[in-house]
Order: sequence, then C-alpha cells, then structure tokens
Amino acid sequence: MTSPDTGGDREKVVTKLTSTLRQDLKVRAALHGLDMQDAVEAGITAWRGLGSNPAAVDTAGAETYSTFLPVGLWEGFRDDCKDRGVSLTQGIAQAVSIWLEANPVPEVKRPAMVRRIVVCNQKGGVGKTAITAGLGEALAEDPAALVPVRVSKHFAALLEEDDRPEDPLALEDLPGLGQRVLLVDFDPQGHLTRQLGHELLPMGGDSLTNHMAGDSKGELSDLVVTVDEDRFGDRLHLLPACTDAFLLDVRIASVRAREAALERALRSVEADYDVVLIDCPPSLGISMDAALYFGRRRDNEDTGNSGALIVVQAEDSSADAYGLLTSQIEDMRSDLALDMDYLGLVVNHYDARRGYIATSSLQAWMDIKDPRVVGVVGDLKEQKEAVRAKRPLLAYAPRCEQSIAIRALAREISK
Repeated sequence: MTSPDTGGDREKVVTKLTSTLRQDLKVRAALHGLDMQDAVEAGITAWRGLGSNPAAVDTAGAETYSTFLPVGLWEGFRDDCKDRGVSLTQGIAQAVSIWLEANPVPEVKRPAMVRRIVVCNQKGGVGKTAITAGLGEALAEDPAALVPVRVSKHFAALLEEDDRPEDPLALEDLPGLGQRVLLVDFDPQGHLTRQLGHELLPMGGDSLTNHMAGDSKGELSDLVVTVDEDRFGDRLHLLPACTDAFLLDVRIASVRAREAALERALRSVEADYDVVLIDCPPSLGISMDAALYFGRRRDNEDTGNSGALIVVQAEDSSADAYGLLTSQIEDMRSDLALDMDYLGLVVNHYDARRGYIATSSLQAWMDIKDPRVVGVVGDLKEQKEAVRAKRPLLAYAPRCEQSIAIRALAREISK
C-alpha cells in the first residue's frame, strides 16, 4: 500500500515489520547518522540486487510499519517479491536484515590517552558523589542503544522557571558512549561505594590508602568491583572506599613525592580504562593535592582531555568554596609547574522555584567563562530514590530529567 508524499519525490509505504527488526533498524540507523527511510531504501536496493533469496527471517508478530521510499521503488520491490515467491512482509524483513548485517554497530571511539577526571569541591553537600556516579554511568552506557539527551544549548532556559525545557521534542536520541570507566571512591565517607550497592573495604585488609602509602597487601585490581547493570555491560567498575582513608593525609605525609601517590597507586589499572573518575573528599589537604596531580595534563596529552570538574550549587556558600579550591589549583600550577585544565563547572541541585538567589547565582556561574558551566542538573526526587535503592541513577530512572542532564554533561566534556 502506498500514498504520495507531498513533501518530495517519495511516497508513503505501509507494510509490516517485527518489533525487534524495527527497533534494531531505528538504533542502527541512528548510530550511522541516517534516517530510517534511507536505511530501508538501501536494504531494499541490496535485496533486489541479489541473485537468489537469502535465508528466511522469522516474521511472527509483525506489526504495521510505514516509511517513505523513492517513487517507484516499492512497486518494483513488490513485483520482485511476487516473482521470487515471497510475501512482502518476508521480503521487507530480509531487506532490513541485509542492511543490518552490512552496517554493524560502529566501533566506540576511545581516547588516545586515558582521561582522568577529578570531581571536586572542598564544600560538602554539593553532590560531588552523585555527579561522579552519574557521569561514569553516562560514559559507560551501551553504544548499541539509544538514550535521551538534552544538549547544552538549553542551559539558558533554566534561568527562568517558565522557560524550562519540558517539550520532549527538545530531546535527542543518541547512542550510548560505550566507554570503559573506573569510579574511584576517594572519600573516606564512602558514599559512592554505598550508593552503588557495595560495601566499604574492611579495615585491616588492602585498600587504596595502603597502595598510596607504599604498604599494599596485593594487587589493586583485586579490589575493583563491577557495577552490575545490563545497560553498562562490563564497562563500569568501582574501586570502593575504605574508612582508613581518614588517615590518608597522615600516612602519605612522609612518602616520597607524595603528590604523585595516587598516580603511582592507579598506574597498574588505569590502562584498562578509557576514563578514570575520582570522587574527591570535601577537603583541601594532601589527598586533594594527590588527586589534582593525578588529573594534571601529561606530556603529549591534549588540552581538556583530563582535569578538574568542579561541582557547585546555585547559592552563595558555593562561591566561597570555589574560590578556595581554585586557589589551591593555582598554587599547584605555580609551585609544581603543572599544566592543570579546568573541565568546567557543574551547577547541581538547581531549582528555579527557590527564587532570586538560585536564578541570580546560576547567572553568576554562567558569567564565568573559564571555567565555563558545562552542566546544570536539577534537584529532583529520582536521585534520592536511586540512592535509597542502592542503584545507579541511569539504571533506576534512565529517562528522568536528571539522567538526561547528566548525559548532556558527559557529551559536553567529551567534545
């Protein structure tokens, strides 16, 4: 069945396709940057060029499916199906299957050098842990699946409550980033570890602190656990915290080149990952120096590949804490001659309904151009619910506004 397309030289075609083939077609076409109709056209053209029928495809449960094809293509395809003795439903299923086989999932683009992202702010309660976890999840999502993303151009709309983007048309379905990610719980409070459903490492056993202090009891890789959710595959891992991290500053104070202690400890595992994310404690001590040193720009590393991601809130006390942290970063830049990049500011827990303080503070953050705001994440209930359920936010509520905003953040800092 066909009907003319008044918008161009295509006609509307109504046929049947199984839900599985339809979903695979939608995802694969998006992965290759194509419209579904173009993929169907290419599949039909390839099918018509075959010398014999391909293997039959299971079409049980096929449902009505419509698309637009060049005028005359469907008529010729229908005649070919009749000549070959196959139904239109079987023919279109074979054509789509041929296109899928010829266009596999593209390989994930991996960084030339492992990215090291230090999520920090010496002020507690700004949501560093939630941003660390969410960012790691967004980076690790299935590259063969589509996820909803809202891009950064919508940040400005968050300044006014009435202009907040609620229209689903503002969303874009994009493939997951498919990165191999290590989350490092560098905070002795262990919130990241608990939020992802794991236990803190026991006192008296091995820990990241021991490795940094030169007193390891085994391989660091033996401490790493998998965040077990289907949408992340085996790409999202966690190095849990241990409460012995409260003693970290004391234990590494006398260690040789103490600023490099974290880098030395993680050296044995970082090559297994595309991205290493450090969830820092609310501190400006020696451990923070070690985290910042780990995130410095290394020799031959591109600017912006690694660095500090600073989490703030739209209120006044965050500005004070921001000033203290950036002073520490600038001191390290100067004292140790480091190339230290700012990856940006994330304004977390934002809610325009809190009035002038929130909106004016957000505007003040946006007025800072270096580092610039790379993400605005709302203060919504899903994150609290995910913490209570001890599940990753992007697995617990993958389509909520917070998940969508965090995916935008992941892409913004991956440009």
